Parts: sequence; structure tokens; C-alpha cells
Amino acid sequence: MPITTCSPDSASRIAPTGVPARPAEIVREYGPFAGARTVAGVTHDGQRVWAATGASLVAFDPASGETTHTLGVPCDAGTAFDGKHLYQIAESRIDKIDPATGAVVASIPAPGKGADSGLTWAEGSLWVGQYRDRKIHQIDPATGAIRRTIESNAFVTGVTWVDGELWHGTWEGDASDIRRIDPASGAVIERLEMPAGTGVSGLESDGAGLFYAGGGESGKVRAIRRTKAA
Repeated sequence: MPITTCSPDSASRIAPTGVPARPAEIVREYGPFAGARTVAGVTHDGQRVWAATGASLVAFDPASGETTHTLGVPCDAGTAFDGKHLYQIAESRIDKIDPATGAVVASIPAPGKGADSGLTWAEGSLWVGQYRDRKIHQIDPATGAIRRTIESNAFVTGVTWVDGELWHGTWEGDASDIRRIDPASGAVIERLEMPAGTGVSGLESDGAGLFYAGGGESGKVRAIRRTKAA
């Protein structure tokens, strides 16, 4: 689902966590991409970054920024990669996609029935963000059955695992951050605060020192440093 943020005057804002935030370090921006007005899901296949733009998945080289591949598939929320296939939220389902051809090889129901946001792959499971429900579900990639649920205290946008750490984006009004949470309790451990008015829709790690964050209606993907520079 495209992320519809609350207005800045809404009473529903990012809840206090007691964890001080450090400013997110944006190291590069990509896009907007031709024919795309928004970026929702984001994933990384080890070489390329994929961005879900609503009507097509766009792959680009993060070194050059050059678009290398486009798949014309429905893609209105989170995106994931399991090492062989892409997974894409498309309204109330999750499609398993051949990245070479764009063919949908399987589909499962999305747990939020159309109210889903982020998506990532880890430990043989898909992890699905639930934006307004403030939850992350671990689901069976073959059936869609929910294996467990993690509660958050903020709206959940993109979701990613890296080095055994669970991170997710938040976006409420003009406030947005990327936070690491305890996967057992949901407690916030670390926060990277985005500049005011700069939101995080999709989120994925490159497996090293960077996050790639979808920028919603800005049509951009932003590379953000995960670890504090020495």
C-alpha cells in the first residue's frame, strides 16, 4: 500500500522512545526515475537496488545510479529478495517474481489484506510491516501463515534485517526515522532521525554499511549510512 502519512498537525505522531536519535547521514540520492511518481518498497540483490514505483520495479546500479532493468509488475508497497527471487506486495497479495523475466511464479495472501507496508527476507521467512497497526509479522513464504508478530510503538514502513539486527522505518506527518528494535520485545535500541519533511517508505540494507530508503512521493531512493562514521 502506498504510505499515506498523517498530517503534521495530527495527534498521531512518532511516540517518544527515551532513546536519543542521531541525525541520519544521507550519502547519496537516486531518482526520480523515468515514469515514476513514487517509491514504496526497496530491496538489494547483492549488486543492484530495486525500487517499487507502483506500476514497475526499477533496478539501478548504486555506483553509477544508472537504471539497468525494469519489470512491469504491480508494486505498491514492500519489496524483498531471497537470493533468487523477488517478493513484491501488490495490494492484498505478495507475488514471487523471477527477476530476469518479471514472471510471477507464485502468490500468497498478504497478512494485512492490503494494509501492508514494508517487506524483507531473513532466516527463511518474509517479514511484513503493518503501517497503522504498528506491527511486523514473520510469515511463511510458501503459505503466508503468520509465524510470529513483533509490536512497535510507531507506524511501520520499510523493514530490514542486517547482521542479526532488525530495523524498520517510521513516517508520521513530517517526522520520520529509522530505528533498530529488539526482535523479541519490540523495544527501541537505536534511532536515525531523518531531516524534517524527508520520509522513509521502503527500507533495505546492502548487507554492509548502508541502508537504501524509499522516499515516497519524492520519487527518490536515498542511501543512508547505517553505522556512525569513525
